[in-house]
Amino acid sequence: MTSVTCPALLLSAPSSGQGKTLTTAALARAWRDRGLRVQVFKSGPDFLDPMILEVASGRPVYNLDLGMCGEADVHERLYRAAQESDVILIEGVMGLFDGQPSSADIATRFGIPVALTIDASAMAQTFGALAAGLLAYDPAIRPAGVIANQIGSTGHADFLRSSLPPHLTWLGAVAKEERYRMPERHLGLHRASEIADLESRIAAAAQALSFSSALPLPPVVTFAPPVTSAKPALDGSPGRLRDQTIAIARDEAFCFLYPANLDCLQAMGATLAFFSPLHDATVPDADAIWLPGGYPELHMSALSTNHSMRASLQQAYASGKPILAECGGMMALSTSVNDLPAFSLLPGKSRVETTLQAIGTQQLEIEGDRISAHTFHHGVFDSSLPVWQTATSPYGKGEPVYRSGTLTASFLHFYFPSNPALTAGFFQ
Repeated sequence: MTSVTCPALLLSAPSSGQGKTLTTAALARAWRDRGLRVQVFKSGPDFLDPMILEVASGRPVYNLDLGMCGEADVHERLYRAAQESDVILIEGVMGLFDGQPSSADIATRFGIPVALTIDASAMAQTFGALAAGLLAYDPAIRPAGVIANQIGSTGHADFLRSSLPPHLTWLGAVAKEERYRMPERHLGLHRASEIADLESRIAAAAQALSFSSALPLPPVVTFAPPVTSAKPALDGSPGRLRDQTIAIARDEAFCFLYPANLDCLQAMGATLAFFSPLHDATVPDADAIWLPGGYPELHMSALSTNHSMRASLQQAYASGKPILAECGGMMALSTSVNDLPAFSLLPGKSRVETTLQAIGTQQLEIEGDRISAHTFHHGVFDSSLPVWQTATSPYGKGEPVYRSGTLTASFLHFYFPSNPALTAGFFQ
């Protein structure tokens, strides 16, 4: 393999809540409207932002996280994207330097230029100072441009633009208007399919950026070929799930699915059969079942009354089929969620608190081998089940993992490509 080049940009911010997802979607759509193939990535273990970015770019959005995914995985995905795309765009997580590792660490490791989205609703000349200071904080950062979000007028935008030093490119502005706003709830933005006018919001923001800036492509980045491949097919795992069908819950209540996880299962030979615990009567005929995370607490009236699905899941469990339940999937398999009846495969009650219970990347070790995961939830699971394993976290307490027969359950969201062999074990 030889090195490849592609224009690339990492879009970050001073902090969370600055409007990164909106402006990243607007950039992606503006370049896509020019006929360019835009590959968008999301830094960090987020599920919700990629759904919106996929609508904007028209292509699946994968996660890049040095902690959860690992450097080899990030390297290979960027290298592959550079071969297949006209421009690479990465939305950062939180503020530029927040987290260990941070979005800045991805930018400096791969030489990707950094642009900022800044909520300028209450700013004047400090806009330029803030942008210049952030992008000069680490000398290894390649400064690119700035987007002003939440501006009050075109005059305000002109004032902000004039405050930038010459080496920072003005990438445009988005006004403080309802038509650009992305609705939020306790775990972040709403799912893309819940925002009825998402297309018009993205299109309007893209038009605003194009109107207020020439919107040049970002600088070209050279991506060296990865030394080792992170593909499951090259680590001894191909065929581990051959002739196996995995039934995967996917609907409004169970929607936290990494595209990389689905790719990983298929690379090991699995056939994927999707079903809806909300709307279907039974689980499809399958060798194993996976209930990922999502929002079961928002749909308990439907889940509680789907008696045939409850019976189908209980029958699959009684027959010894392997089941993996992550976060909201685990809550749905408990006896109740917020005192409403759930599917009752696990002894214990679940509830959702108003405060965040856990956040961050974690590692689970099983018989000397490790798989990466992350946790981000408001849920509590009170159960008499003994803890089977406990994950480790650099940020505090690790999440417990429960094993009941062939059912594995935890608040963890696993990143399957980090260890395909252990992943296969969840479904065998």
